[in-house]
Amino acid sequence: MHPASTCGYPINFEFDYGPVIEFLNMRLNNAGDPFMECNYGIHSKKFEIAVLDWFARLWELPKDQYWGYVTSGGTEGNMHGLLVGRELFPEGIIYTSCDSHYSIFKAAKMYRVQCIKIDTLFSGEMDYADLRRKLLQNTRSPAIVNVNIGTTMKGAVDDLDEIVMILENCGFANRFYIHCDSALVGLMMPFIKQAPKLTFKKPIGSICISGHKFIGCPIPCGVLITRLMDINHVMSTNIEYISSNDTTIAGSRNGHAPIFLWYALKRIGYNGLCKTVENCLKNAQYLALRLREMGVSVFLNALSITVVFERPKDETFVRKWQLACQGKIAHVVVMPNVRLERINMFLEEFTKSRIALHQEQCVAGDVGQENCLCSLHLDRKKEAV
Repeated sequence: MHPASTCGYPINFEFDYGPVIEFLNMRLNNAGDPFMECNYGIHSKKFEIAVLDWFARLWELPKDQYWGYVTSGGTEGNMHGLLVGRELFPEGIIYTSCDSHYSIFKAAKMYRVQCIKIDTLFSGEMDYADLRRKLLQNTRSPAIVNVNIGTTMKGAVDDLDEIVMILENCGFANRFYIHCDSALVGLMMPFIKQAPKLTFKKPIGSICISGHKFIGCPIPCGVLITRLMDINHVMSTNIEYISSNDTTIAGSRNGHAPIFLWYALKRIGYNGLCKTVENCLKNAQYLALRLREMGVSVFLNALSITVVFERPKDETFVRKWQLACQGKIAHVVVMPNVRLERINMFLEEFTKSRIALHQEQCVAGDVGQENCLCSLHLDRKKEAV
């Protein structure tokens, strides 16, 4: 399948990694702790530390206070963050929204930690009243909270400040750990002026992103940043065999991914990322507007590039554009490679498909009544006027 047709999954095809492709000829293995030399000397840990320094600065955690590593992807980042939370609070309960990535529930199952699902609004954002209610039902157990900085299906961002306030007001001060699953949006938010700040100046324990999404690394990977004092407290076991500390989920780790990440960050820079984020937001708004003009029920969260709309009935169309679908809805993630030309082509084909199949369905429960353009809700809107 040609990459230009990929619209439903957050993959950036814009980057050219030609200048560093030759490193694939090397057997690079970043085994063990990235900040420690190990007995295997063919690695890229200096590149890895440079990448980690970049993200620690981005999220405002001083160099002498952070720890992190380049992971195999967002799932491993989530697993590590929640593991640190579990080790700090062995009797803790994981709280996460129903719209969280499936890896959160996988981690809870693997670690045998009770996991309480929090209801969400139609936008995909956490229902804070439900969080408060469920916290108050379990005040004896510490809270390990997964905060979504961009949900998988709708790109919703949970309100970190509201969650911290609720935890403190419910009696969990000094008895909570917050992990931020920021797979896609965590790299975008610092470059959006009106976005809430994602920073370690707030009482969070860890943040992870995916490197193969917005950055477009050709190898699935990710970055996890956490607090050094927490790692030293719960995850620092020396392994003589490799002459390093066992602080990561994986033992052997990909040594090529840090080089690709370092190259991408150096090549595009802060200003380039800012422009790229701005263009993606504009194109997402354009797509949502055009779909609405076509009579398609559509929803776009503020500060999001994930455009949610009624699921096409034409499965051939879905497969061609590689749309991610869930129930009655689908989405397009407007990545840097999803340009206006590609969007207009998508809209043209979607229009023909809808007319041919006489498509109409009610998706009010998924996108909100005000965004549903089915005949029932259109009639109600006319009556209200």
